[in-house]
Amino acid sequence: MNNYRQLFELGGKTALVVGGGSGIGQATAHGLAAFGAHVICADINLTDAEATVATIQQAGGKAQALLLDMRDSDAIRSALDGVGAVVDVLVCTPSINVRKPLLQISDEEFDRVVNLNLRGTFLLLRAVGKDMAQQRRGSIIVFSSIRAAVIEPGQSVYAATKAGVVQMARTLAAELGPLGVRVNAIAPGVVETPLTAQIKNQPDWHQAYADKSILQRWAQPSEMVGAVIYLASDASSYVTGSLLFVDGGWTAADGRFTPPL
Repeated sequence: MNNYRQLFELGGKTALVVGGGSGIGQATAHGLAAFGAHVICADINLTDAEATVATIQQAGGKAQALLLDMRDSDAIRSALDGVGAVVDVLVCTPSINVRKPLLQISDEEFDRVVNLNLRGTFLLLRAVGKDMAQQRRGSIIVFSSIRAAVIEPGQSVYAATKAGVVQMARTLAAELGPLGVRVNAIAPGVVETPLTAQIKNQPDWHQAYADKSILQRWAQPSEMVGAVIYLASDASSYVTGSLLFVDGGWTAADGRFTPPL
């Protein structure tokens, strides 16, 4: 008989959270540790990663900090070799955005967004995917966005990278599925993180985003954790190549007008 109460347990597993120093990555690191995983908090800002680790350890969890620039393939390989443990779960959260009309985006701005959001994710998936393929197990979770499906003016390059991330994840899922490795993507809606501070600082813009979702509010980073735990654990053992929207209903409803019913 199946022990369904153990479906979400992550004891004995090592989870690498890239972007674990802040925002969704930080919340994810706490959540994975709460379910028993040993969490490696990787971030380009080591101080932030260490702060996350300290709070996890204070709560009785197991964690370590790791300096990592996911734009550098050699740095990724070196970091993975120095971890000293087999990575069972990868969560990739970092991304940046440049909000401008497409015709005003410079070459440098285009390259900067693509270099982290798309190329960096590729480098990370390639390195960790090779290791998981050899061990014939693992769960890879990449963060996309609602912008992979729906857009607004000023989001061209960001949206393109987020759609690209989904297709990379689906392709890797198809390639590594026979080897026991699952790959999925999460598409958040609007979340209160450093990336969205520009919107939060403009009350009308902030309220308009809240009104667009069915739940009539923004999400907190902690509200992404349930989806991560699900995809990291045996609860999703038959789920791969999927895009899970955690968007408060943003992509489900038209949102332009509430008809009188």
